Amino acid sequence: MKNVVWSGTWVAERLGVELVGDERLSEMLGLALRRNPKRAHLLVSNVLGKHVPQSPSVVYGHGFALGRRVRDLLGADGGEETGDPVVLGYAETATGLGHCVADGLGSAPYLHSTRRPVEGVARAGGFEESHSHATSHLLLPEDPELLAGEGPLILVDDEFSTGNTVINTLRELHRRYPRKRYVVVALVDMRSPADRGRLEDFARETGARVDLVTAAAGTVRLPEGVLEKGQALVARYEAAPHGTDPAPAEEGLPAQRVAPGVTPWAGADPWHPGRAVRVALGWPRGLPDGGRHGFTPEHRLRLEGALPAMAARLAEALPDGARRVLVLGSEELMYAPLRLARELEQIVPAEVSCSTTTRSPVLAVDDPGYAIRSRIVFPAHDDPADGPGERYAYNVAGAGFDAVVTVVDSAGDTPRLHAPGGLLDRLAAHTPHVLLAVVPAHVPAPPHASERPAMLPEPLRGPAFSSYPPDEVGWLLQDLSDVTLEAPTEEREEAIQNGGAHYAESLPVEYQPSEHYQELFHAALETSATRIARAVGVVTETVLAERFPGAADASGGAPARRPVLVSLARAGTPVGVLMRRWARRRHGLDLPHYAVSIVRGRGIDANALRYLADRYDPSDVVFVDGWTGKGAITRELAEAIREFEAADGVTGFDPEIAVLADPGSCVRTYGTREDFLIPSACLNSTVSGLISRTVLRSDLVGPHDYHGAKFYRELAGADVSVAFLDTVSARFAEVEEAVAAQTRELLSGDRTPTWEGWAAVERISKEYGIDDVNLVKPGVGETTRVLLRRVPWKILARSGAGADLDHVRLLAEQRGVPVEEVRELPYSCVGLIHPKYTRGATGADGRAVTG
Repeated sequence: MKNVVWSGTWVAERLGVELVGDERLSEMLGLALRRNPKRAHLLVSNVLGKHVPQSPSVVYGHGFALGRRVRDLLGADGGEETGDPVVLGYAETATGLGHCVADGLGSAPYLHSTRRPVEGVARAGGFEESHSHATSHLLLPEDPELLAGEGPLILVDDEFSTGNTVINTLRELHRRYPRKRYVVVALVDMRSPADRGRLEDFARETGARVDLVTAAAGTVRLPEGVLEKGQALVARYEAAPHGTDPAPAEEGLPAQRVAPGVTPWAGADPWHPGRAVRVALGWPRGLPDGGRHGFTPEHRLRLEGALPAMAARLAEALPDGARRVLVLGSEELMYAPLRLARELEQIVPAEVSCSTTTRSPVLAVDDPGYAIRSRIVFPAHDDPADGPGERYAYNVAGAGFDAVVTVVDSAGDTPRLHAPGGLLDRLAAHTPHVLLAVVPAHVPAPPHASERPAMLPEPLRGPAFSSYPPDEVGWLLQDLSDVTLEAPTEEREEAIQNGGAHYAESLPVEYQPSEHYQELFHAALETSATRIARAVGVVTETVLAERFPGAADASGGAPARRPVLVSLARAGTPVGVLMRRWARRRHGLDLPHYAVSIVRGRGIDANALRYLADRYDPSDVVFVDGWTGKGAITRELAEAIREFEAADGVTGFDPEIAVLADPGSCVRTYGTREDFLIPSACLNSTVSGLISRTVLRSDLVGPHDYHGAKFYRELAGADVSVAFLDTVSARFAEVEEAVAAQTRELLSGDRTPTWEGWAAVERISKEYGIDDVNLVKPGVGETTRVLLRRVPWKILARSGAGADLDHVRLLAEQRGVPVEEVRELPYSCVGLIHPKYTRGATGADGRAVTG
């Protein structure tokens, strides 16, 4: 039989450290050396799932068994307490263990301490862990009464070395929330005889009963001078070059094995996707990611019901033939990765292990008699990080894992995670497959926040709402077709400019194009369809290449990660449909596509974002629009996403917009930066699925409603929505080579937005005496909108602009609006709304503003 070397041998031989006690101690614990001025040695648990990868069933089983023992202990006493027990775990190492103990108890709420401050959440207490690398613990329950009950308080840590942390906690909590009984739980009790009486002293002082439940017990014998000797040994190893022996003359002294250190990453592209493949877990909305703010028995039931489907998504994303898989949690986030790993272990043939990254600095030595064989070093990536500096993953490098599933909460899904030198980049150097699963970080709702509905409505689809086929787009809107919202254009303009109404509170009367104008539309479509098809292909390929590497080349089924197209209604909707068609035709990808409302000055529909966050990984969402003008919506979306994340605690939405045309140079992802005629801008609803622009009015849209819009069924005879899409799609085949070449050129070039359009608008505003830049509408699309639904003052046309402006000139002639030729205009044209509109007012040229 092969002898197994105890993973504490190396330290024991060099420092004279001994473990004395139960026979199970050497199975449960190893030894390592830490970079810590307070204690040289580190007890490394083999069954905690922290520093040492272990079977999730083994990890969960140990914690659950301790919970069962506590349940039996409390039950054996005949229920003398008047309240239900509450379980409290310690950050960072025992957050998962405490959860498992609570599971074993069956009906106990759970809370763990945290070192991550959360803005707006009041502290219910705190304490110090004197020997730890990071000492301050915070207690941040969402329910302020969680710790105030009369039932037993169960305190859970992975090991007791001196008992100081437990004593500090008991004294602090008993001062704030006195109770009659405490149960202290740990995997191992390693207190010295001198320390063992301190719990009894506390019980005598307070009159409370204190019980102790552990899986094993013993003590650590430390020779005199062990701290100084250990620090010297750590210093020698840390100073040695990686992969070399710091003391080659010493027989049997092995080399340190440390994964490559942190490389400079501050100047790198912060959203470089690296080589990690995202997996959308489908984490249930509103379910906490752990016990940082409390985890109730009801939460536990929801998690149990959701685990099989989430594990199935992970299993589907694993590479074929993977034999060894690690599920790697992140610091305090231990329980969710553990449960996912345990469920995954039941359904895949691979050997599944789990462990967690940590902030604790430990020496790594590649020796079978040492508990920490290797370490990966990377920058802290949670937001807010509890201080800058290094973080570590132990025993991952060189362990032979075929895939590592990295599980972080959304607060940890930051640019530092993805950057060169970040955790995902470091992992990719040691395993051929890195997967990333993000769990939404639970942030308690602010006091008195209104309750939200448990379920948001499903999207509206054609033919009941819109003339698009139902699979082309789902509208995250409410149907206001039966409400009279239209007002004369002149009345709307006066109300908007005088501050009496917002433009989104009413609708303009739908423009009915003349026969001549319709002919112009069809002629423009025939002329520009190829150019539009090329731009559709380029923007779609750019999105796939930059944000979803590998999706376009997926074979053997759908890729683990794919875009979710979310167009900004309504100008973005035809573009989103065309991008979806391109991805399906060119790559066989069936992309989800939704349309949502965004309103200048009022932001994006938050309920629509909540719907998307419930069903998809927010980082998979790609916002789509038709074109940029001066970039107002680009800025609006970025600000709205920031506000939504702050309010809901759901992060990961990328506010970058993908557009067909970016003449304003406002975005990085576009099909072209030319300002040319996109025929869908020539018409209103009749080229946009017969849907109106969106409406946001407090008497129609409540806090739990989507923004509204109308479906103009009565205009079906003039509808060209699907004809427009089909005409452009028919040109896809002929532009494939051009798209490939142009995409390669774009991806290799500098696409940094210059905001040239914004500068031009400010210059025009000043030149024409317009104080409000919102009254300057640059580009063919925006100018067309001005002529169709606002009260225009004049049109600025770039000298030499050709057929792209035929429809603009026709509309201007019909409305009596002058067209002024301008040189050095970055756009083909600019529409100006009169800055001081009142009905009957005249412009500078003497014409009536109303036309």
